[in-house]
Amino acid sequence: MARTLAAALLLTAVVGGLVVAGLSVQRDLRYQDLVASGNRALATDQTFAAIESFSGAIALREDSMVAYLRRGEAYRKRGEPEAALRDFRAASRIDRNAVKPLELMGDVEYDLGRFGKAADAYRRCAGIDDGNARVQYKLGLALFRAGDAAGAAVPLRRAAALDARMAEARYALGLSLRRAGRRDESIQALEEAVKLSPAMSAAREALAELYAEAGRTAEGIVQLEAIAALEPDRPERQAAVGLAQARAGRTDLAVGVLGRAAERYPDNAVIYVALGRVWFESAERSRDRVGLRKAIGALEPFTSGPSATGEAAALYGRALVTSGELLRGEAMLRQAAEMLPVSPDTLLWLADAAERMGHYPVVRSALERWAAIAPESDPNLPAVYERVGDLAMRLGDPAAAARAWQLAAGPSASAALLSRIAQAELSAGNVDAARAAVARGLARDPRHPVLLALQRKLPQAP
Repeated sequence: MARTLAAALLLTAVVGGLVVAGLSVQRDLRYQDLVASGNRALATDQTFAAIESFSGAIALREDSMVAYLRRGEAYRKRGEPEAALRDFRAASRIDRNAVKPLELMGDVEYDLGRFGKAADAYRRCAGIDDGNARVQYKLGLALFRAGDAAGAAVPLRRAAALDARMAEARYALGLSLRRAGRRDESIQALEEAVKLSPAMSAAREALAELYAEAGRTAEGIVQLEAIAALEPDRPERQAAVGLAQARAGRTDLAVGVLGRAAERYPDNAVIYVALGRVWFESAERSRDRVGLRKAIGALEPFTSGPSATGEAAALYGRALVTSGELLRGEAMLRQAAEMLPVSPDTLLWLADAAERMGHYPVVRSALERWAAIAPESDPNLPAVYERVGDLAMRLGDPAAAARAWQLAAGPSASAALLSRIAQAELSAGNVDAARAAVARGLARDPRHPVLLALQRKLPQAP
């Protein structure tokens, strides 16, 4: 009887095992069917169906890196980046040596503009497989967009070394080196990019700019001509060639290029504005009245109506002022100054024209707007602020004059300018500020007569 019981128990165990094994096989088959179904749906952009299938697969196997990865791809394609990131992170936790989840995490973070996080994901990815040129390239781009141009150069060089045909890595490397202030190395990288991909206009354009900065004018023009040949239906490319020829002093060649382009594009503002600029700048240098009239004729049609541009209006206004038509010229420059984005040159031209007309509030406003958009490193800023201060005093606004002169003065202000600041502050009733300016000025020049007179005039500090 004991033997019979043992046999029965053994049979039960075997049957139970077979049942469990059968269920496991069925679960595996069902899992594989769901993954395959999800892949088919994803391949045909049926993202909702794909997500349902991959979710079913995850329910059967919570440790499936593939299911999480593919569902993340479906969420990304569906436009749900945070859900995609959640699944990519899960896939990466399941298989910490898998490259793809980390790369896709970086891609999503990059798409969201979170370049630092993208770089972190790509860096982890590169730590697993540092021989992947694509990942090195993406890491370099993310670092570049995050503001680390010097750091970006390292993975970009690595990408270029790993893939001798990757022109885009050399282009990105050139941009990074340029931003890092390494012009010669940048030129070399961009030259390699153009050699590998002659049709890469963006690399040629950056190279042309660098050649111009380096004084290699002829080489820069060659690049612009190549771009114009590659993109014959973009008139702005012909305009760029013409303007480059003009900057090189080849006015006749510039007019020839732009004239032929004008025949092909008779109503194109970009071409005619470039032609007007070339004629105007040449006429201004040589005092050529005929060239000046040609410039005015080329620019006038593009100063009003739907084709009007701020550049055309500003050049036209300046040409009118140069020809002696101050009233019309100033009015046109005022119009140009209201057309955004406004060029800093337009504001300076307006200030000069308005000053000749005695319209000092207009001058002050134009210069204040110029100072507001000028970079802090612009060497002309102190002189412009000083001029704004002079205008404010002329217009009876000593407080504004003092503020402008303070900005002009900076930490190394002269005693003469500090004396003017002190007088303006005193006129505005700001006695303490006047006393501080006098003290600063006398520290620079203890014998300055105006400052000494002001010191005697000012009441003693309480």
